[in-house]
Amino acid sequence: MALQPAVTMRTMRSIVILISGRGSNMEAIVRAAKAECWPVSIAAVISNRADSAGLDFAREHGIFTTVVANKDYSSREQFDAALRIIIDEFSPDLVVLAGFMRILTSSFVEHYAGRMLNIHPSLLPSFPGLATHRQALAAGVKLHGATVHFVTPDLDHGPIVAQVAVPVLGSDSEEVLSERVLQQEHLIYPRAVRWFVEGKLRLDGTRVYLEPTVEQA
Repeated sequence: MALQPAVTMRTMRSIVILISGRGSNMEAIVRAAKAECWPVSIAAVISNRADSAGLDFAREHGIFTTVVANKDYSSREQFDAALRIIIDEFSPDLVVLAGFMRILTSSFVEHYAGRMLNIHPSLLPSFPGLATHRQALAAGVKLHGATVHFVTPDLDHGPIVAQVAVPVLGSDSEEVLSERVLQQEHLIYPRAVRWFVEGKLRLDGTRVYLEPTVEQA
C-alpha cells in the first residue's frame, strides 16, 4: 500500500460514520470534533437500522442521517453495494465504523482501503469477533482493553492505530468490564480519528506510524 503523506492541519476533511445502535463512540467523536475544533466535516451518520438511537443524536447536532437497512437486501453483497453508493455521495476522506454490527465484504473494504477505521473492544490480536469481554474473563487475562485499527478484509485484524488497556478485576462481570472498556473507547477513538484528520497517520503495509504534520515539522 502506498505511503500516505502528512497534510497540513488547515486541510478540511470529510467523515462518514456508520452505526447500528446507540452510537456512543459516534457521540464521543462528534463532541470531541466540536470541542477541539477539528478541521473536519462530519458529512453523514448512516445506520443499518432505523431504530438506532444514535440517529437522534446526530440529527440534534445538525448532521445528515440516513438508513440503509440490511434486512431489505437478500445478500451481503447487495447490501454493501447499496451502502457504498450512499457513502460515496459524500466523497469522504474517512469512513468510521462506530458500533456498526455488520461483517463487510472484501470488495467493500478494499474500496475504502487506508481510509476506514474501526474500534474493537479487546487488545487485538487477542479476542477478535463477538463476546470479547466474556472471552477475556474466561481466559483469565489481567489486562483487557480496546483497539483502533484500519479495516481490512480479515475481520478484526487490520493495522493497529492505537490501543488502551484496563485492568481485569476478580469481581468483574461482563457488564462491569464492558463499561470500563467503553469509557476508554470514548477517549481513544476520537483521538485516533483526530490523528487521521490532521494527517498524522502514515500507513506502511501492516504498520501505522504517528507523525507530525507538515506544518508542525
